Amino acid sequence: MSDTAATAGQGHITGFGTKGYRSFVLISLMLVYTLNFIDRTLITVVAQPIINEFNLSDTQWGLLSGPPFALFYALMGIPIAMWADRANRVMIISLCIVVWSVMTALCGIASGFIWLLVFRVGVAVGEAGCTPPANSIITDYYPPKSRAGALGIYSMGVTIGGVLAQLFGGTIAGIQGEDFGAWLGSLGLGGLFSGIDWSTVGGWRIAFVVVGLPGVLIAILLFFTIKEPPRGYSDPPTEVDTTKKVGFFDAFREFSPKPTFWWLSMGAALVAFVGYGLISFQAPFFQRVHGIGVRDAAVLYGAPLAAVAAGGTFLGGFLSEKLEGRFPSAAAWVPGVGLLISVPTYVGAFFAPTIGLAFALWIVAAIAHYAYLGAQYTVGTGIVSPKSRATTISVLLLIVSLIGNGIGPLFVGAMSDFFMSGQIAAAGLADAAADFNPRLCGTDPASLGENGPALCQAYADGLRYSMAATACFMALAAVCYFMAARYFGRDRYNPVVPAAGMHT
Repeated sequence: MSDTAATAGQGHITGFGTKGYRSFVLISLMLVYTLNFIDRTLITVVAQPIINEFNLSDTQWGLLSGPPFALFYALMGIPIAMWADRANRVMIISLCIVVWSVMTALCGIASGFIWLLVFRVGVAVGEAGCTPPANSIITDYYPPKSRAGALGIYSMGVTIGGVLAQLFGGTIAGIQGEDFGAWLGSLGLGGLFSGIDWSTVGGWRIAFVVVGLPGVLIAILLFFTIKEPPRGYSDPPTEVDTTKKVGFFDAFREFSPKPTFWWLSMGAALVAFVGYGLISFQAPFFQRVHGIGVRDAAVLYGAPLAAVAAGGTFLGGFLSEKLEGRFPSAAAWVPGVGLLISVPTYVGAFFAPTIGLAFALWIVAAIAHYAYLGAQYTVGTGIVSPKSRATTISVLLLIVSLIGNGIGPLFVGAMSDFFMSGQIAAAGLADAAADFNPRLCGTDPASLGENGPALCQAYADGLRYSMAATACFMALAAVCYFMAARYFGRDRYNPVVPAAGMHT
């Protein structure tokens, strides 16, 4: 696997490699992104059991699932991306898969809140090295005319990962420790774990270990099957020397004067603010508001919602590619339309009187919401030269991570506690709530006494109001995408194409 300069030729028409091999690479990278989001999202699937075991408030849970992960994801993203703009990108992705997979498995043995926090930071460090180099590789495999669709397919990893995290995480988390220990014994592996008291092992711990470790094998397979493409191979021949490596400030000088980048970054950050906030509390919402268990919340509702969101991601990329010939800025404004549709449908879902109606409205909202994912990469890579793409995407993801993943879950959690306190005060139950333990709402509500139903209703309604208020930020995100569309045509990267017979 070598990283050589692109030579003059037809790469900007045909792409790198055969059509079949390009498809293999694209699907492989999409699966890596899927694995990335399985390991990232798993903690939200088993949220309520963790909240119960460590006796956390919603604000504490928002802190655990948001800022520390976001901070280290953002801090590591830029240096890894700069490395990817200079070194073998396939090797970098493979190494990062090993790191985040091992750290995911270690989350399952966390002895307390602090250790779980430390291992989540480890997951963030590994996952920071996935998307920037993957985007850079895809743009070297696919010519400009095919990139919107290719990046849309790659971006489906977010929502497919969400589906699999719900299915695997929810199913495994529903397993009792004793049953898992007995299953290992039936395979003849019981002796390897003879020192474990399986009666004390929660299903959420088993889920982290089982889901995390296979990533190491996937990393090895990726390293030996994907070729490192020449940088700029699928771009039109230019007078730019593609052998020259650029530093962070060179890339910054290229994208920073372009309004498209900043409007795109703010729009994507606001969508992530809402998205990460909602997904962090999606499972607790179903369990608190509609009274279903962790397994059913994940398998019957979480997984289907993630699946239709994957359809929304594909639909966004498909529509953008089809409309680009007539509307060159479609990749930027199509997501804006979807985001406007998502606001009333999300709010309706949170206040729907039945779980069936809530689920139906949530499906529409998810499809409209996730049409933005491919666009953030299509537009982000479309305004800079090949040498700066990984760094540009890393800066975009830094902004998205700090605002979206960093603030979103914490905001929803804090607002949930705020609205719950307001509900309790309005009902005149402030004194009764002094010793209120919300975990008992799902495990032993009778022990809460005569005020239990009202206190548990406030616990559920606080989250309901918080999620609805958060969804309204989608409207502001839509405005940002429309503004990005206004400048995209002007800011798009346009290389100087040599005259016929000239070579670079």
